[in-house]
Formats: sequence, structure tokens, C-alpha cells
Amino acid sequence: MLLGIIAVMAIAFVIAWIRAAKRQKHDSRRPSAIQIAIGVVTDFLDTLGIGSFATTTAAYKLFKVVPDERLVGSMIVGHSIPVVVQAFIFLVAVQVDPKVLASLVAVSVIGGWLGAGVSAKLPKRAIQITMSIGLIAAAFFMIMSQLGVFPAGGLALTLTPGKLAFALVVNFILGALLMMGIGNYAPSLILFSLLGMDPRAAFPIMMSSGAMMAMAGGLRFMQTPRFDSRAALGLTLGGIPGVLVAGLLVKSLPLSVLRWMVVIVVIYAATMMLRSAVKPRNLIAVPEPEPAV
Repeated sequence: MLLGIIAVMAIAFVIAWIRAAKRQKHDSRRPSAIQIAIGVVTDFLDTLGIGSFATTTAAYKLFKVVPDERLVGSMIVGHSIPVVVQAFIFLVAVQVDPKVLASLVAVSVIGGWLGAGVSAKLPKRAIQITMSIGLIAAAFFMIMSQLGVFPAGGLALTLTPGKLAFALVVNFILGALLMMGIGNYAPSLILFSLLGMDPRAAFPIMMSSGAMMAMAGGLRFMQTPRFDSRAALGLTLGGIPGVLVAGLLVKSLPLSVLRWMVVIVVIYAATMMLRSAVKPRNLIAVPEPEPAV
């Protein structure tokens, strides 16, 4: 049933995206090679549980792909369909209590919908500061996980009523924060590990939640000018094969080294974003540079 709901939402999402692109007269050129390459790499890492928001933000800042105020919306819209593919893979591959899965997905979608309404109206500086904090938090979680500070988790595939209530509150908050560019994978893995669940059970929950709340939030961003359709399409076109390679073909990778590399990139992105946010404004307005092609 959940697979069917996600599939229907994906079809509606694509139709809404096409209409939004026509209505807002977005750049009709095809995505550039770098925009597609960013989608391949970030969604490949996302499928491995490393996350895509921090790495996408770093790449967008490094290559100046989109202005900061359109960064979150472009990521939400562009990563939605690749995360749908992830959800299908992990829902089939990993078993988890369907009641726990459905309830956690539902609250994350509600949180994402409400969070997108707030994020789409935030001023540029607020977005920069919020995302800087999120990136620093993501780097902290990654470092702590690499150092073995956080528990490895238990073997449970479900949650007791008390633990489920706590997880529902946290998942709602994570859904709202996702719409502000703060990734939810690292906090989710830590949450479910602390609650005694098998970390593998977190993947179908994360992917299903991520797919549905990204599409719900993406629909709200499509009603605003806060996303770049060309850059988002690059993420989608590159992300789908990246997900398939990571989810279906890759059996083993030296993830420890890879995660340390991601930590360095994330810290760099947070530093650059925070620097942009706190930089004194000039008295004379200077137009923002055009996104790189």
C-alpha cells in the first residue's frame, strides 16, 4: 500500500513540476554536465546512508550552481524522485513493522509540509545561517559516528508504544528541518539506534519518509520562485542512476574513508555559507552573479 501511495505521489509530483516550470518560465536549457554529475554523486552517497543535502550544498557552493535563496528548494525538488527510487529498493529489501513505518512516515510528511511553508518565505540570510548550523550539526554527527561515540543499535524491527511516541515527535521535527536544508539521515540513524532498533530497519523508514516529505515540500516550493528547475532536473537525471548503482550493484565500499572525506566537504560548505551570511552588506546593492552553466 505504501509503495502504491508513493508511486501515485511521484506521478502527481512530476506533473506539478512540469506545470510549475511552464508557469514560471524557468530556464529551458538542458542541465549542464556538472549539474547532472552532482546528482549522480550526491544520490549515490545518499543511498549509502551518508546523506545528500550536505554534499549537494557543498557542491552548489563550490561551483556556484544556484543562488543561496534557491538552494534549498532546488535540492528538495531535485532529490525527490531519486529518493522515491531509494524507497522502493529498501521497502522491498528490508522488513520493518508496517504500523511503525506508516506512522513515522505520516508525521514526517506533516512536518515537511509545514516546514516548507516557513522555509519558502525565509529571507536569504536566515536560510544561510540555518543551513550553516545544519551542516555543522551534520558534520558533528558524522564525526561522532566515525569515532564510535554513538551506539551501534539493537536488533529490534519495531518499537514499544513509549518509544514510538518519542520517535514520532522527533520525526516530525526532522521533517520540518529537512525543508530548511538540514538533512535527516544522520539524526535518524542515531535516533533509531538509541531506541534499540536494528540500524538496517532505519533505511526503509528514512527513505519512505524522505521521499514523501520531499515531494510534499517540493510541491510547496513549486508555488514560489525559490527553486531552480534546471538545476533540480540535473539532480534528478543524475540521481536516479546514482541510486541504482549504489542500491543494486555495490556490495562493499571503504565507507569509513568516504565518510571522513564527506565530513571535510561538509565543514567547508558550512564555513562558506556562514561567511556569506555574516559578511557586511554593501551600501550599494550589487547584483548576484549568474549561476554557472
